[in-house]
Amino acid sequence: MSEMADAIRALAAEKGISEDSIKKTVENMIKAAYKKTYGTADNCIVKFSDDMSDVSVYSRKVIVDGVYDPSQEIELEDALKLSPEAQEGYEIDILVDPKDFNRTAVATGKQTAHQDLNENYKDSLYKEFKDKVGEVIIGYYRREQKGNIYLDIGNVEGCLPSKYQSPRETFSKNDRIKTYVKEVKKDKSGIKVTLSRTDSGFVEKILTNEVPEIGDHIVVIHKIVREAGYRTKVAVYSTNADVDPLGACVGHKGGRIQNVIQELYGEKIDVLKYDEDPHIFIKNALSPAEIKKVIITDPEKKTALAIVADSQYSLAIGKMGQNVRLANKLCDWSIDVKTESEVEGLDLTETTSRAAEQLFSDDEYEEVTSVSQLPGVDSRVAKILVDVGYGDIEKFVEAAENGLSVEGLTEEEINTVSDIINETVQFEDVDDSTEDTESEEESYRCPECGAVIDVGMHKCPKCGVELEFEEE
Repeated sequence: MSEMADAIRALAAEKGISEDSIKKTVENMIKAAYKKTYGTADNCIVKFSDDMSDVSVYSRKVIVDGVYDPSQEIELEDALKLSPEAQEGYEIDILVDPKDFNRTAVATGKQTAHQDLNENYKDSLYKEFKDKVGEVIIGYYRREQKGNIYLDIGNVEGCLPSKYQSPRETFSKNDRIKTYVKEVKKDKSGIKVTLSRTDSGFVEKILTNEVPEIGDHIVVIHKIVREAGYRTKVAVYSTNADVDPLGACVGHKGGRIQNVIQELYGEKIDVLKYDEDPHIFIKNALSPAEIKKVIITDPEKKTALAIVADSQYSLAIGKMGQNVRLANKLCDWSIDVKTESEVEGLDLTETTSRAAEQLFSDDEYEEVTSVSQLPGVDSRVAKILVDVGYGDIEKFVEAAENGLSVEGLTEEEINTVSDIINETVQFEDVDDSTEDTESEEESYRCPECGAVIDVGMHKCPKCGVELEFEEE
């Protein structure tokens, strides 16, 4: 019996099955043979030596005065021969010689052991590959059947279905292939490992491997969308202001992104910045096209209008609408692309007013007076404008019309605020005389450069000197 246990143990060790599973297999095998010989295995006790080198089999019987079932009971007189401490009603374990098992019983035991080993091996493989779902592994091309490619991935054969193969890729026998583990299932024959080279997760893993900043969570992948074999768009952002997420992904002279493109057999990849502001994010998502303006037409339904130069229209749409289609998926917005010629002369006031109404209130317009209340205005820009006294929308508009210049802000940032105001704000008529009187009462001159300043300003908009007003 010890030789059989050793043989099964060696086989199980080769297949990577746990020691507990080995013991269970041997125990089930012996009990199957015992049952075949004696009709039941309820009273079969299997005991292993500490080093697993030997196994003993016992028949546990009840001590009685008058045996009714010999397989379960033993006479007190016979029990006393085995143990002088035997008493009626007690149980006694009697050593059984496995050689007493008939040939049919042994065959049954071996069959049970074989089934157990296969089941344990299947469980072991399932656990091993289940932990690899969402990871990239390397396999070797072995065969092809009905367009599906079967790879040697270790102890099992993985399947790369035709639907998960990129149309630009071809492979030959013994090729070394990287694949993404998409799904692992058990079936009657073993386990089924489904592989993919079209999943967006495949690009994410390849990119993470090439860009250390992603693994260190300095650069974060917001989302990846893909039409395998043609184009992939990757939106990223940085958690460190000193690290450019695009530069990190592209690498020196484009080395990093070229490695990814090479792995994808030349598939185009657009790496772009993610931004919480949908205006900016939609602009970025439509790259490589240059977008003149983005108008949010319905924030609730997430629809937007992107305006491009006539010469950029084909680039924005992409071949067979691919570029705008991927941008829609990346942003989760429905984007309509129009050229400047198409929107020239169109009144977009109704569109932008409706957008402003939905942003500010569910039922009616809410009075908006501060730049910081406007959708899409950068919080840093708004704070600087408040500090220099141009946080009020009307004051900002008036100053912008006269060529506003603010220390710490670029001309582009000021123009962006102006564009947002033009798109989302409607002004009410006011009494000019009252406005002039209030302006005269609240206007002062900077003591340093003489520029006009207002009560509440903390810095002069022209020279930047700190201001302080005494309370009356």
